[in-house]
Amino acid sequence: MKKMSLLTQIVIMTIMGVVVGSLFGENVGFLSVIGTLFLRLIQMSIVLLVMGQIIEAVGELNPKTLGTMGVKTFTIFLISSVLAGGMGVLFGVLFQPGTGIDSASISGEGFKMAEVAAMSFGETILNFFPTNIMQALAEGNIVHVIVFSILFGSALSYVRVEDEENTILDIVKRFNKIILRLISMVMIIAPVGIFALIASTIANMGLQVILPLLKYLGVYALGTLVYLVVWFLLTSFFCRVSFFRLIYNMTQIAIMALVTTSSAVTLPTELKDAREKLGIEERVSKLVLPLGMTLNSNGSAMHMAITVITISQIYGVEYSMTNYIYIAFLAALASLANAVVPGAGLVSLAIVVPQMNLPIESIALFAGVEWFVGMLRTILNVTADTTTALIVAKTEDAIDYDIFNHGIIQEV
Repeated sequence: MKKMSLLTQIVIMTIMGVVVGSLFGENVGFLSVIGTLFLRLIQMSIVLLVMGQIIEAVGELNPKTLGTMGVKTFTIFLISSVLAGGMGVLFGVLFQPGTGIDSASISGEGFKMAEVAAMSFGETILNFFPTNIMQALAEGNIVHVIVFSILFGSALSYVRVEDEENTILDIVKRFNKIILRLISMVMIIAPVGIFALIASTIANMGLQVILPLLKYLGVYALGTLVYLVVWFLLTSFFCRVSFFRLIYNMTQIAIMALVTTSSAVTLPTELKDAREKLGIEERVSKLVLPLGMTLNSNGSAMHMAITVITISQIYGVEYSMTNYIYIAFLAALASLANAVVPGAGLVSLAIVVPQMNLPIESIALFAGVEWFVGMLRTILNVTADTTTALIVAKTEDAIDYDIFNHGIIQEV
């Protein structure tokens, strides 16, 4: 008998949580302790997960061989991720998916939202850079940790190339395996933790919490569609290719992403179709696509941004324009640490939600739609990676337009 997947278990336990919370009401309020324990187990490794994943990804690069192609790739990754985060903020502000939910019932007794101060543009920029990394680690300041990790990883990549016997990267890799295993161990109890959180939340506030999530999911789906259309239009214009042919050539990649909800599983299809349907030379695709799977997560950036905005609306928190800019960049940077582990969506939210002074307990509300969110998130992630490879290939004169327009050309 085939073992039930973790995602299926989470969906089933979410439904059970809704049923139990509705039927037994305040009698199951004690379950909030179990749910909170689950969240703390996730949180305790977040900072180390983020730091390790980014240092490994950047440290493995060879700065001397990447050259201008690497600079182009990272630039497009950053632009596309910030654009995705910004679009998530925009759609959250425009469509208000978090309105209509009583925050007092979710947060429980005694919770008070601290006031979020408006930041100037200069303060927004400075807030991305730490003065003391140890303090940032102690305080769990993810933005500071990410910036330090990128710089440390860059320095490590140079040292690794200069010193072939350098073992720091191997140590980082082994450490990351341990952290990922730890999180995987915690995620084993995710169905129970989510059940406890959902049941206690429904017990406190009733079924009216569920309907607004359908609006949230619809807004996220619309944002994903609009982003894909805009990004595909920009790509087709820059690369001088047909917009509709681009969509056609990437259909198989999109379908694979949709049904597997995994960027890692979709990667072999991306590599194959990049050469056989998009005409991208392998020297480009073999660099950009694996790198994109690790560092470029547009879908995750949009997901985190729109969810933070939704939660802020639930709690009546108002942000300034510079706060919105900060959220967009925070989501883009946090997407760099989007590790390929079960329940990555919940882990990602556990990274960004506390950074905006929002209660981490609120992410339990989104567990019930995680599978649908995962589909949207993955399709955006992989299509952005592939179009980035196409853009880089254009700048390197590495696109075979005969293959792009007619498919793989058989050798005689």
